Amino acid sequence: MSMLDSGERDHFVIIGGGLAAASAAEGMRDAGFTGRVSIIAGEAEYPYIRPPLSKEYLIGSAQRSSIFVHDDGWYEEHDIRVLRGQAATGLSIEAHSLTLDGGGVVGFDKLLFATGARSRRFPGPGAQLAGVHYLRTVGESEALAAALAPGGRRVVIIGSGWIGLETASAARGYGNDVTVLGREAVPLQYAIGPEIGMVFDALHRANGVDLRNSSSVVAIEGNNGVATGVRLEGGELIPADVVVVGVGSLPNAELAETAGLTVENGIVVDEGFRSSHPDVYAAGDVANVFHPVIARSLRVEHWATARDAGLAAGGSMAGRRVEYMKIPYFYTDQFDLGMEYSGYGILMNGAELVLRGDLEKREFLAFWLRESRVVAGMNVNVWDVNETVQALIRDEVQVDAVRLADPAVPLDSLRAGVPGVAGVTA
Repeated sequence: MSMLDSGERDHFVIIGGGLAAASAAEGMRDAGFTGRVSIIAGEAEYPYIRPPLSKEYLIGSAQRSSIFVHDDGWYEEHDIRVLRGQAATGLSIEAHSLTLDGGGVVGFDKLLFATGARSRRFPGPGAQLAGVHYLRTVGESEALAAALAPGGRRVVIIGSGWIGLETASAARGYGNDVTVLGREAVPLQYAIGPEIGMVFDALHRANGVDLRNSSSVVAIEGNNGVATGVRLEGGELIPADVVVVGVGSLPNAELAETAGLTVENGIVVDEGFRSSHPDVYAAGDVANVFHPVIARSLRVEHWATARDAGLAAGGSMAGRRVEYMKIPYFYTDQFDLGMEYSGYGILMNGAELVLRGDLEKREFLAFWLRESRVVAGMNVNVWDVNETVQALIRDEVQVDAVRLADPAVPLDSLRAGVPGVAGVTA
């Protein structure tokens, strides 16, 4: 084994090749860190952003160059080394060293896990057949786009979550026959509840998707090593030329757990992204971060969290005092529906749902209230309101549900009861 780093300056090492990794390196430099910074990217690419892989890039409306966090020259300009095509396979916290899959060893003074998450694999027979696709990496997005682009194919999607529905929208856009098999009674039921989930149900049906709710898949079947159909519990076989599996993800925390760090639904870190060892940090999809506003730990798999938490974690490693309190945010684009969501999903269960606008036209806002305080909000085909939605959540002011539901009442006026808070233009 050979040591791949040398020098007297402190060395901060980041494991991961996504948005959180690149943002952390940026955060280190922004905070004034002048030591060495290395990103162990894992994949052969420079760090890239994942949401376009199931949206703009998948449907062909965005160039490949648009998915990268920074252009290649940015890393050299900021004296950041990116080890592409190399993955960390071993960690000795005591020795402050990482072993790479090529046999090299990288020493560090501080280490950040930004290893993200991976797709859950289909647990039944047929998972390894050709023609079975997952959607997490740029390579997987490109392979799926190539399978969908000719059109006229029978596409079966296992899973009716965000990835499944976004893929269904893309597949229909290419002119394919699409069947979505969801275990829930309503798409996205556990994410946003049955009432809003039915909006997405109606959207997909209106666009020709064969949506099968409450379905249980037992196998992917094939011929000569190629997937040809999906078998349901009860015996029905749905023919398929392309099978897409979108059944959730798992945090890439095994290396941290093996090294003795505290792992529970991801790597457990405090509000400054410090793990159970003072020289090891975590951010992004892999991190279960204590959120002081709600006094709970959250693991959030959305790009805005990867960006914001990455920047904050890099600053924290560089000595900046950080107490991360950003409200989780994500968006989706499906057919002619665009949506933004902000809030604490962990607090939505059992919360009061307040709707403002027209569900049938798919132009509305939705709010989730606990003790009359907004804990989450969503705008569907209604724009330039997300900052106000976030402000309502952040203020923690009690709001009148009737006024909140009334489109004639300006959203920013609902903040008037907060001392010292000016109105926010919606």
